[in-house]
Amino acid sequence: MTATLERVAGTPALTTRVRQSIGERIAPYAYIAPFFLIFAVFGLVPLLFTFYVALFDWNPIGEHVFVGFDNFSRLFGDPRFWNALRNTISIWVLSTVPQLVIALGVAHLLNQARLRLAVFFRMSMLVPYITSVAATAIVFAQMFDRDYGLLNWLLGFAGIGPIDFKQSVWGSHLLIAVMVTWRWFGYTTLLYLASLQAIPRAIYEAAAVDGAGGWKQFRHISIPSLRPVIVFTIVTSTIGGLQIFTEPLLMGRSSYTCGAIRQCQTLTLFLYEQGFGQFQFGYGAAIGVALFVLIIAVATLNYFLSTRTRRSNHE
Repeated sequence: MTATLERVAGTPALTTRVRQSIGERIAPYAYIAPFFLIFAVFGLVPLLFTFYVALFDWNPIGEHVFVGFDNFSRLFGDPRFWNALRNTISIWVLSTVPQLVIALGVAHLLNQARLRLAVFFRMSMLVPYITSVAATAIVFAQMFDRDYGLLNWLLGFAGIGPIDFKQSVWGSHLLIAVMVTWRWFGYTTLLYLASLQAIPRAIYEAAAVDGAGGWKQFRHISIPSLRPVIVFTIVTSTIGGLQIFTEPLLMGRSSYTCGAIRQCQTLTLFLYEQGFGQFQFGYGAAIGVALFVLIIAVATLNYFLSTRTRRSNHE
C-alpha cells in the first residue's frame, strides 16, 4: 500500500522531468528553425520553381507548354549565351584576382603597429563598400570617357590615342572590373585584417629574432594563417562575380545588351533580357539553371583545390 502511494506521488515529478527532457531536445531545432523556414521560402522554393519553369514554354499571361529540355538545347546553340558566358568569366577574373591581391597587401600594411593614423585608414576601407553603385558607375564612366576622361588625358602624355573603353570588349570589361574591385576590396581587406590581428605578435617577434624579414614573415606566417579566410573570400567573390548585374547594366546605360555588340553583357543581363525583356520565362529560367550549375561547379573546384593545397602543406 505504501509503495503504491509513493508511485502515485512520484508520477507528477516524473512527468515534469519527461516534459523538460523533450523541451531540451526540441529547443535547439526551434532556435534554428526560422533560418531554414526563410531559406525554404525565399531560396529553395524559387530555385526548384526555376527548374520547373525551364521545362516549359512559359507564357506569363497565356499557356504553359511542356517542352522538356528544348530550352537547354536552344541555349547551348545560342551564340548570345556563349558571348555572355565569356564576358562573365572575363569580368570575373579581371575583378577577382586584383581585388584579393590588393586587399591582402593593404591588410598587411594596415596591420603594422607603427603605421600612423592606422584606425583612420582602417575605417576608410568601408567607404567604397557603402558608396552607391550608381554613383560609382557615374564617376568611373567619366574617368574612362573617350573624349573627356581623366585616364585618356593621362594616356595622351604617353602618346597613346584616346581609347573608347565603353565600346570595346576588353575596354568595357576592364572598366567594369575596376568598378567591382574598387567597391569590394575594402570589405575583403577588413576580413583579412581581422584575421591578421588574431595572430599573436609573439610569433612575428620570434621570427624576427631568428632573422626572418618582413617578406618571409608575410609568406610563412601571415599567408598560412589567412588560408581559411582566403578560401572564403575566393568562394564568395566567385559567387558574386558570376552573378554581376548592376555594374554592366549601368555601364550600358540601362541597356540589357550592354552595348550594340553585347560587348559586356553578362549571364544575368542575358537572363533578364530574355525573361523580363522578351517575356520568354522558360528560356530565361534555363539561363538561370545554367548559371546555377556554373556557380556550383566553380565553387566546388575552388573547394577541392583549397583542400588539396591544405593537405599538401600538412604533409
